[in-house]
Amino acid sequence: MHPIRILILAVLFYILYRLLFGNRKKKQATSQVPPEIPAQDTLAEDPICHTYVPQSQALSVEMDEKTYYFCSKECRNKFIEQQERRES
Repeated sequence: MHPIRILILAVLFYILYRLLFGNRKKKQATSQVPPEIPAQDTLAEDPICHTYVPQSQALSVEMDEKTYYFCSKECRNKFIEQQERRES
């Protein structure tokens, strides 16, 4: 065989090797990175209708150094009325 044929065959084998086994290192490196978990919002229970509402979307009232979360203005107003009746 001529040296040029040997060189061409060696290059072809190298290219074939890289195509078959070259991507394994990249896949292993990316699989070790943990996927990012989106931030989760805490759910709070509405004391009037007992609905669970994300705290970021809920209406809130602070009473007696405690924060209460509500799903709607109606529930919040009803809660405030109940608290005022209890205090009277």
